[in-house]
Amino acid sequence: MKIKDLIFKIGNISFEETLEYIIKNALKKDSKKFIITINTEIVMQAKNDPKFQEVINSADLLVNDSIGVKWARGLFGVSSKKRVHGSDLVEAVAKETSGKSITIGLLGAGEGIAKKTAEVLKERYPGLKVSFAVSEWPRKLDDGKLKIESGTLKMEDRRSIHSQSSTLKNPSSIIYPQSSKYMSTDILFIAFGSPKQEKWIYENLPKIHVKVAIGVGGAFDYISGRVRRAPVWVQNLGLEWLFRLIVQPWRIKRQVKLLEFVFLVIKEKIDELI
Repeated sequence: MKIKDLIFKIGNISFEETLEYIIKNALKKDSKKFIITINTEIVMQAKNDPKFQEVINSADLLVNDSIGVKWARGLFGVSSKKRVHGSDLVEAVAKETSGKSITIGLLGAGEGIAKKTAEVLKERYPGLKVSFAVSEWPRKLDDGKLKIESGTLKMEDRRSIHSQSSTLKNPSSIIYPQSSKYMSTDILFIAFGSPKQEKWIYENLPKIHVKVAIGVGGAFDYISGRVRRAPVWVQNLGLEWLFRLIVQPWRIKRQVKLLEFVFLVIKEKIDELI
C-alpha cells in the first residue's frame, strides 16, 4: 500500500471538531465509534500489514497526530489542520465532560499508570466520572486462572467473570464483566501502543458497552507524570519527536522509521511526477 493512499484517508478535521465529534457520539444512545489518531509510526506499521490496513479502514474517524503526516499531506497537495495529540485529547475530553453524565474508562499502559492517570484527571476536573482505570481488560489465562489487576474489580465483576469462564472455548479470551462500571462507559481511552490498541478496539468494540473508543498511545504516561512531555514551544516547532528521543534514547529505532517515512514519501512524489 502506498503511503499517499493511507494519509489521504485522514480527515481534515481540527482538534475542536474532533472533540465535538467525541462528545456528540458519547451522548447518543446506540453510538459505536472507533477513532484512530494517525502518526508516522502507524503509517509505517500499516504499509506492509494488510490486517492493520483493514483495521484502519474500519475506523469511523482518522485524525492526524503527527507533524510528519501533515508535511506529507502538504507535499501531495492536501491541507491539514492542527494535529490532534492523544494526551491533549484525553485532557480536553476530561475537561469537557466534567460535571456531566458522560463517563470515561482508561485502559492500558503499565501497572497502575491508568489508575494514577484517573487520579490526576479527577483532581484537575473534580466532576469527572471515571468508570474504571485498569492496565488490562479482565481475561482468562492459559492455565485457567483469571488475570485481574489488583483492586480494580468489585465482587459483582468477579461473579460475572466466573459465570462466563465455564463457557469459554478459548482459554486466553478476554472476559466481558456485567457490572455497572463496565456497562456504563461512554468513552474508552486505550493506551496499549500501536498497532495493539487499534487491533484490540477492532476486535472488541462490537462486544463491549462503549460508545466511543480511541487509541491514545503514551497519553497516560504523560498525564500521570511518568514521562515528561516536551514544552509547548517545542511542540509548536514540530520537534516533539526530538525531545522524546533526548528523554528516551531507546526510541532511536522508532525514529529511524521516521526517516524511512520521509524517504518513501519523497520517492512516491517523484514517481508521481515522472
